[in-house]
Amino acid sequence: MKGIFNNIKGDRLIWAIAALLAIFSFLPVYSAASNLAYVGESGNTFSFFLKHLMHLFLGFTIMYGVHKIPYRYFRGLSIVLIPVVLVLLVITMLQGTTIEGANASRWIQIPLVNMSFQTSTFAFVVLMVFVARYMSKIKDKEITFKESILPLWIPVFLVLILILPANFSTAAIMFLMVVMLVFLGGYPIKYLAVIIGTGIVALLFFVLIAKAFPDVMPNRVDTWMSRIENFSDGGDTEADYQIEKAKIAIASGGIQGVGPGKSIQKNFLPQSSSDFIYAIIVEEYGLIGGFVLMIFYLWLLFRIVIVSQKADTIFGKLLVLGVGLPIVFQALINMAVAVELFPVTGQTLPLISSGGTSIWMTCLALGIILSVSAKREEIKEQEDKEDNPLEILSEAL
Repeated sequence: MKGIFNNIKGDRLIWAIAALLAIFSFLPVYSAASNLAYVGESGNTFSFFLKHLMHLFLGFTIMYGVHKIPYRYFRGLSIVLIPVVLVLLVITMLQGTTIEGANASRWIQIPLVNMSFQTSTFAFVVLMVFVARYMSKIKDKEITFKESILPLWIPVFLVLILILPANFSTAAIMFLMVVMLVFLGGYPIKYLAVIIGTGIVALLFFVLIAKAFPDVMPNRVDTWMSRIENFSDGGDTEADYQIEKAKIAIASGGIQGVGPGKSIQKNFLPQSSSDFIYAIIVEEYGLIGGFVLMIFYLWLLFRIVIVSQKADTIFGKLLVLGVGLPIVFQALINMAVAVELFPVTGQTLPLISSGGTSIWMTCLALGIILSVSAKREEIKEQEDKEDNPLEILSEAL
């Protein structure tokens, strides 16, 4: 164990934040597990605790392994993985999995291990690395809009089109994050305006087709529209059941909360351990607990920006922002949904919510960030040695 800690590189505060979030996650997940155990008629809450433990263990194993890989290798890997991602998304879209009558074609089943995997989450990370690679390649070069269509925007829109039918919120967030990254990378604003306009037109066209041929994508567009309409109306309808229970949970928590494991609304709130776990956290730990958790994510954002600024290459800077900003953005969206500042999206709370794919891909992204940070540490150590001839001589002897 001591050897592992000695081999940990990169920003130690990011390691600490990730570890603290993961440790804290056991409390609300185990609390919400009582409802899951009752619904599943197993009555065994410890199995959910153990499952969450295994997901986190595998996630941190991924983070540790990835942070040991020199980040320059991710540049080439992103080109190789984009076709793989497209194939996985096509398979996911075609399989048409349903869970209790609901469209759940966001997942594919992993052979042999009997586990499901959400391909769009993996595609998110790969796409952001791919965009960071392209933007670093054209940095300080004059490029026309036509030259960027094939190498940049065609892959981006192919990924988004394959995700959109089953997961509108993820596709929308991905598009927003890509736009933000290319803006930070110096992509001309006039070209970016064309891309945003094209994206909006494409979305409207897709909705019209889905409405005209409802049998092709049953329930999905109606689900998006109903969520947006319910949010904008501000009225209390049967479709607002989840958000109403979440608001009751938050109101019940008050300033200090009702105490760990004492949530009442976890017995009535669907997805209490994943999409709406923040409401359970506020109910049990109060406004103080919810605010402290938000501070941790903002602290993580601060460290991501610091690592980006200290990166030794343009690719490193954009890579850290590309995979790091979506983590914090997703966390803020999850919190905003719980307090009805945002329509229901189905986005989880990174490193807190139960669910393997979300945890693994968050850890993958953090591992990439730590890889960039570790490279900066190596450069600094080398510079310190060059400034100290006695240390070089002692190593030679």
